[in-house]
Amino acid sequence: MSDKKADSKSQAKYPVNLLDTPFPMRGDLPKREPQRVKEWEEKRVYDKIRAASRGRPRFVLHDGPPYANGDIHLGHAVNKILKDIIVKSRNMAGFDAAYVPGWDCHGMPIEIQIEKQFGKSLPVTEVQQKARAYAAEQIEKQKAGFKRLGVLGDWDNPYKTMNFSNEAGEIRALAKILEKGYVFRGLKPVNWCFDCGSALAEAEVEYKDRNDPSVDVLFPFADPEKTARAFGLEALPRAEGGIVIWTTTPWTIPANQALNVHPELVYALVDTPRGMLILAEERVAACLQEFGLTGKVVATAPGAKLANVRFHHPLASAHPGYKRTSPVYLGEYVTIDTGTGIVHSSPAYGVEDFEACKAHGLADSDIINPVMGDGRYIESLPLFGGLSIWTANAKIIEALDAAGTLIHKEKYTHSYMHCWRHKTPIIYRATSQWFAGMDVAPKDGGPTLRETALAGVEATAFYPSWGKQRLHNMIAHRPDWTLSRQRQWGVPMAFFVHKETGELHPRTLELLEAVAERVEKHGIEAWQTLDPRELIGDDANMYEKNRDTLDVWFDSGTTHWHVLRGSHKDVSAFPADLYLEGSDQHRGWFHSSLLTASMLDGRAPYKALLTHGFTVDGEGRKMSKSLGNGVDPHDVASRLGAEIIRLWIASTDYSGELAISEEILKRVTESYRRIRNTLRFLLANLSDFDFAKDARPIDEWLEIDRYAVALADELQRDILAHYEKFEFHPVVAKLLTFCSEDLGGFYLDVLKDRLYTCAPDSNARRAAQTAIYHIAQGLLRIMAPFLSFTAEEAWQVFQPGKDTIFTELYYRYPEVPGGDTLREKWALLRTIRGNVTKALEEARVANLIGSSLQAEVEIRATGAAFDALKSLDDDLKFVLITSAATVVEVGSEAEEGVDVIASKYLKCERCWHYRADVGADAAHPTLCGRCVSNLFGNGETRSAA
Repeated sequence: MSDKKADSKSQAKYPVNLLDTPFPMRGDLPKREPQRVKEWEEKRVYDKIRAASRGRPRFVLHDGPPYANGDIHLGHAVNKILKDIIVKSRNMAGFDAAYVPGWDCHGMPIEIQIEKQFGKSLPVTEVQQKARAYAAEQIEKQKAGFKRLGVLGDWDNPYKTMNFSNEAGEIRALAKILEKGYVFRGLKPVNWCFDCGSALAEAEVEYKDRNDPSVDVLFPFADPEKTARAFGLEALPRAEGGIVIWTTTPWTIPANQALNVHPELVYALVDTPRGMLILAEERVAACLQEFGLTGKVVATAPGAKLANVRFHHPLASAHPGYKRTSPVYLGEYVTIDTGTGIVHSSPAYGVEDFEACKAHGLADSDIINPVMGDGRYIESLPLFGGLSIWTANAKIIEALDAAGTLIHKEKYTHSYMHCWRHKTPIIYRATSQWFAGMDVAPKDGGPTLRETALAGVEATAFYPSWGKQRLHNMIAHRPDWTLSRQRQWGVPMAFFVHKETGELHPRTLELLEAVAERVEKHGIEAWQTLDPRELIGDDANMYEKNRDTLDVWFDSGTTHWHVLRGSHKDVSAFPADLYLEGSDQHRGWFHSSLLTASMLDGRAPYKALLTHGFTVDGEGRKMSKSLGNGVDPHDVASRLGAEIIRLWIASTDYSGELAISEEILKRVTESYRRIRNTLRFLLANLSDFDFAKDARPIDEWLEIDRYAVALADELQRDILAHYEKFEFHPVVAKLLTFCSEDLGGFYLDVLKDRLYTCAPDSNARRAAQTAIYHIAQGLLRIMAPFLSFTAEEAWQVFQPGKDTIFTELYYRYPEVPGGDTLREKWALLRTIRGNVTKALEEARVANLIGSSLQAEVEIRATGAAFDALKSLDDDLKFVLITSAATVVEVGSEAEEGVDVIASKYLKCERCWHYRADVGADAAHPTLCGRCVSNLFGNGETRSAA
């Protein structure tokens, strides 16, 4: 039976039950969605969800805070919509799941914006004032963008790391980890950005290829007798020569203080035209070829024999300031993949260099550290004072050449550290900073921070599972955490430090609480304006306020402390059930949160971590301005609707990269239309149905109705299991299959004749409506977490007395007796129906029939197939959508088949079936007998379909 209406004349005379619905075919999403967002706000829908879920078991998804700077991008959309899907699905599953959105507000990017707008010379108080105002403005912009995407949450009361209570909470968290013994101050090489003028966190470093000068440099013999003995010789064959190092950072050579060799590698003394050169034995041939030299190995020795042998600095002959020697220290980290097998060590500019030199007794005060925070050498550095280190590279190479110690130079492309904000190269630079020690035992004698954090990784569930090894490796190999930053817009490390000794005030814990109380009332500005005498009296003469701020990763990393158990403790809990962020957060928020919770609580702050991938274009390329392949979520929402973005995210496997393009969006839009059309059919055919009055009990349903509800119930159980595991793309795939194949391609297709032609209040029609009522109840709820706008729109048509679908729980379908048996039987019938449909299409192509209703079919079947078909009796024709259907039993599967003939009877004007009884009633010569009965009599009787 087609949906197409009969002509108006016959329609008026012999009406069919073609109903309409205010739920339109066209979604008109860009126009309707903003109205829906406004309605949700006006009706306080989020508050109603909270009220409906009160008292249930709590589910806490803790929002990782986006940075309060710039418009939202597609990555934001992926992140927030995934969270929204989970929170909505948990509420509908019977949990109390609040969504408290948050923002990360302090730090460098905002400070840079203030510098750009107002210059670099502003007083600190003014920087803080303007940064606070700027962050608040950015939050409102981003908030509007997230709301537009259909994300429901406590938008009136989000958490912000710049809220006074949160700033105070951070200071209290600092006090606690200080009290436990994790925090220390020391000189160590840290990631340093010249443009930031500050230390960087590990998560603020990215790697890009860079072209640098690489040099092989000679450190001349300073202790020839000891060198000879190391190689088992009485004396060196020649006095000229020395040990050769290779480096891609010539700028570090003025600060050289040692050399490193591997204790177990074999080193060779090679006689060459440039003198006696010491090289790793395995690198001799490659090095000599590169240097353009010939040579002969005179002797060999394990690296251990070279321990503490000294060599002259390569610039010793160029300036008296470099007349010093460098001892050889043993280092397990030395490799022979490239270079000479000998590493030059400048302890101020390398972590391993620093650790090796400290292990051999070098004092902090003796470390040579000539590079200033802006990337220039101190003026007093011989030969290169005042130069930028990058400019100095060439000058140093010239000086080495002039000193006769440059063996070889060339350009070398390698992966190098860059600042993720400025995209400029950074260095390791030894500075006095505050650290959280990864391997320092706390005062209570318990496990180290590293051990506790690794145990936390083991206790956490990961989605996808590979995240576990990734986070484990990052914790296992990371250096101490540099907590301090040299910024103005950040939470202060509110210490009073002794001017001479550098020691903390003996009442530091008490003072931190006093500062936190002031910050709680007036913000971080209270520390800036604080006169030390207010807290430490006359001690202010001996102590000064620490100027460092906390690493911004400490801000967000302690939100489990000052949000979950602080500003929003009434709707949250510790530990959170779930943290959800992009895959870069294994080195970011997941990481810093784990470290802080390990120090504060001895465990991870989350029970599970969910990671999503990055967005890429249709060709798999990372989105970038230079490629012009970025996709703006606002643009997509304005053209196609935010619902299309939501459906794209839900239908994509977020564990990998999320590809998007116009072609992909076009396919998503088509999928959306299939779902919407299904909903429209359901709603239209329920528009004259009042469940309280018209519903039929399940024992009065037809068999196909019971099957359809059993199938919908099975689908829901399957989908809810996926929701439990945060798997959304199978949810969408199965929902689409159900709408297009199970409903549109089968059940609703079969149902049309009964819905349209049976008497409006007949049991057959009301039974069908009862079934599709239950199916609509279930479908709308399981799609609501991701198709939120559409489910809400349909819900208000379906259940007009209720404010929102999001206060509902997942539907409980009526239990269908023998549901498994029904599903099995009808799966077989649908397979047979597929064969019949194929035979009908062949007949149509051969011009034997026009529509399928013009056909009469005979099916030859055996065994279970025959039994299933026979059980439908005369209703078989409705399942096959033919005018007549018979089934004949045969002896074997080989004899099975389908025969199609064109009906010789007339076509009923109303139901379009070809029947022998068309015109049997003289009063209605164009109608068949069942239509006459359905319109004017007792109605037809059906059992199966």
